[in-house]
Amino acid sequence: MDKVNKVNVPVALIIFNRPEMTEKVFEVIRRVRPGQLFIIADGPRDDTPSDVALCRAARAVFDKVDWPCEQHRNFSDDNMGCGKRPVSGISWVFEHVDKAIILEDDCLPHPTFFQFCEELLYRYQDDQRIMHIAGYNRGISRNKGNYSYFFSKLPLCWGWATWRRAWCHFDFDINHFEDIRAQGLFDGLLGERHSERFWEKRFESLKQSARVDIWDFQWDFACWIQSGLAIVPNVNLVRNIGLGQDATHTKELDLRVIELHEKAIVFPLNHPPYMIRDTKLDRSIFRDIENGFFHRNLSLLIRILKKVRYLFNLNGLSKGSQ
Repeated sequence: MDKVNKVNVPVALIIFNRPEMTEKVFEVIRRVRPGQLFIIADGPRDDTPSDVALCRAARAVFDKVDWPCEQHRNFSDDNMGCGKRPVSGISWVFEHVDKAIILEDDCLPHPTFFQFCEELLYRYQDDQRIMHIAGYNRGISRNKGNYSYFFSKLPLCWGWATWRRAWCHFDFDINHFEDIRAQGLFDGLLGERHSERFWEKRFESLKQSARVDIWDFQWDFACWIQSGLAIVPNVNLVRNIGLGQDATHTKELDLRVIELHEKAIVFPLNHPPYMIRDTKLDRSIFRDIENGFFHRNLSLLIRILKKVRYLFNLNGLSKGSQ
């Protein structure tokens, strides 16, 4: 096993009811031995009795911490959901520290992910232009220049890091949305009209939703309206191991994502000598995400139509047998 550096910045992990995945992520965290570990746990759902034992087992993983570590636990008795629980937990983290590396229980990082985030958290800690450091890169890399990372508009959230100074702009209810839209400020926000219209509709749906069970769209919004940039590594440092039917939001299996494994990044990092957003790569990332929404919605429509056809045929058989 390769030797890895101990991480000296706080690490926060968001967990729920998946003890086996939590254990896998914990084992990587154990290798880098952070001095501070923040554990954010959601509570069991009222309508899912099996959650009680599973949540307890996921939380018990952290009884195995066997290195000098200041543990902070924020365990909810009630189920707050995939929106408010991460948000309340991350806000709690930044009540205690000014920078942190953040993971969820299905985001399996390469050990070098932590060193990558730590170095950049210090390098850009006072640079208001940078709001987000990503570990996941959707398999998109910048081949020109041979730099270790590039700058993007999109804060990818499967393994990431940020500062209190950036998170303070987060607004779960995106209260500035209507004002920004009324002033026409969405035009030019992302540099491509197609993407601007796409995301404007997503935010409009979010505002109209009776129950908001996401938080990453709101983080996108916060970064964009502050003209913030994200750092994206040139190699993929984090793999999502939670895709499939047990997931809350990612039930549709995307083979490209499943087969995208975590890899090591080479040190010392080769830092870009300039801070310019890579619009071509951004266009690829945005289109990839937007096409994913289209295919998921199409898949959902096909499943609904199949169900309707099944019920229609079943009803026809019932009438024919009378």
